[in-house]
Amino acid sequence: MSGKGWYFCLKHRRVEAPEEVCRALNRLGPYGDRVSAENALDIAHRRTEEADEADRRWGEGSGAAES
Repeated sequence: MSGKGWYFCLKHRRVEAPEEVCRALNRLGPYGDRVSAENALDIAHRRTEEADEADRRWGEGSGAAES
């Protein structure tokens, strides 16, 4: 998907169109549309919370299986 999609630049704290993106190190995406890119930080936060919850459930399950 190189060159396509919308990005959120962490350095400049703004949405960037596909043709004007900063370095990959400084951006989140690509997102399919501008609105999704505008919500990039919320999306990343939600995904982190979901992954943390999955890790917690996995850890609880693996401990119980060993007993």
